[in-house]
Amino acid sequence: MIIQSLVPVDGELPGPVLTEVAALYATNHAFFELSGDFPDPDRITVEQVAKALADELAPAGTEVLLARSAGRLVALAAVLDRHPAADDPDPWIGLLLVDATAHRRGHGQELARRLEDRYRAAGRTGVRLAVLDGNDRALAFWTAQGYVPLRRAEDRERGRPCTVLRKDLAAAG
Repeated sequence: MIIQSLVPVDGELPGPVLTEVAALYATNHAFFELSGDFPDPDRITVEQVAKALADELAPAGTEVLLARSAGRLVALAAVLDRHPAADDPDPWIGLLLVDATAHRRGHGQELARRLEDRYRAAGRTGVRLAVLDGNDRALAFWTAQGYVPLRRAEDRERGRPCTVLRKDLAAAG
């Protein structure tokens, strides 16, 4: 797996990459139906994805990573170096999305492990994420990776109910 940072060129995200990312998003109809991130999860457009990615990249300390296998975009992760809450020292995985046509092939697991290794190497002691209520497959995935539920909360963006999970990187190393 090759992981690349999505970097705007002259303030814009590259068109061919946006097309690939939009195709990856479109395979995840069930997630986007649950999340409500797009008005019509059956018709996610390149323009909508461009705006979503620009919003992800807007806060300082955020990064969108693209994961490729055999040259094909198979997953994407949006990460936040530090949560806006002053009492939360951990980096966050804001989104980890695997091409639905490539589910259960280990891509999500490998990308999660690589993110954890990256944070561990940077001296971080834990990593957090939130799973939306109703996303039982994601909750099962993350708990199988060693993430432990910390609390119930509402996401900061839309007030959607979710479970916040954390993995202790020192214990998991």
